Amino acid sequence: MEYNIGVIRGDGIGPEIVKEALKVLDGVCGRYGFSLNKTEIDMGGCSIDKYGIPLTEEAIRTAKAQDAILMGSIGGDAKTSPWYKLEPSKRPEAGLLSIRKELNLFANLRPSVLFDELKSACPLSKETADKGFDFVIMRELTGGLYFGERYTREIDGVETAVDTLSYNENEIRRAAIKAFDIAAKRGKKVTLVDKANVLDSSRLWRKVTGAVAAEHPDITFETMLVDNCAMQIVKEPSQFDVILTENMFGDILSDEAAMITGSIGMLSSASLNDTKFGLYEPSGGSAPDIAGLNVANPIATILSAAMMLRYSLDQDRAACAVEDAVKQVLKDGIRTGDIMSEGCRKVSTDEMGDAILDRIQGP
Repeated sequence: MEYNIGVIRGDGIGPEIVKEALKVLDGVCGRYGFSLNKTEIDMGGCSIDKYGIPLTEEAIRTAKAQDAILMGSIGGDAKTSPWYKLEPSKRPEAGLLSIRKELNLFANLRPSVLFDELKSACPLSKETADKGFDFVIMRELTGGLYFGERYTREIDGVETAVDTLSYNENEIRRAAIKAFDIAAKRGKKVTLVDKANVLDSSRLWRKVTGAVAAEHPDITFETMLVDNCAMQIVKEPSQFDVILTENMFGDILSDEAAMITGSIGMLSSASLNDTKFGLYEPSGGSAPDIAGLNVANPIATILSAAMMLRYSLDQDRAACAVEDAVKQVLKDGIRTGDIMSEGCRKVSTDEMGDAILDRIQGP
């Protein structure tokens, strides 16, 4: 079996962590009898440097021809990089918004899992960390404030900025269906997070998602205001299974959920459309301050590759092998600097990739 995957190496630490994920993928391919045809795609800062824009039409066409995309982190230092002297539509992050829209990647999955071996790195109380947690934030990715009409202009002599938050029932329904499908394979619970006490858009989310919930009587459904959810994630994260929310709320909450695991370098993500196609990337940023130093944690990217194997390529056994290898490495006390603790062995980016690969290939 052959699959075609696009590879966006990205900016900052992106190329380093993608290199390790590809190393692991090559190893798991050999063990489980399939192959990957890899096509390089430029996006973000490297595309700006080459073409003057963060995402070209050719890059979009190439991406659409793949079975899946593996991507590193995008962006640079907003204070020093020349990319951020450009107008917003030509900055690296604009490429992210464009590719999500062009590929119809409306469902973003960000798992938040506290590995037993990393409980000491969790910033929450010991009592809370000892309970553990394993939940997924299902963020709608192609609607809401980030894609609504926006402008800044002078109105009645006063400079005024407007961003428009808009959702229709079809956009909400497809996201809700995806969330309930995911919950059916996990803990059978969906928590809709919104601001329905204030926003009309949130009230529509409750109406449409409630109707979808009625079609899934075996799955527990609840609603929660976003400010309360932000508190509950740090107070009692074990209560959650699948959190469903709109674009901006999901953007904020998923970063909070990432940090309670001990390091954002541990968190994978998948952005899916209504087929098996998906774009897989680490949840963290490009960390330009450590780019090229061979110290970044590649585990989030490697776990994103495992999600690609499972969701887009139907290689569940291979995905489990990667995830089990990561768990074994952590159990063996191998750590990058961001998750280092007393009594463990500190390794570089490529040494971590090698360690995970060794545990996949076996003796």
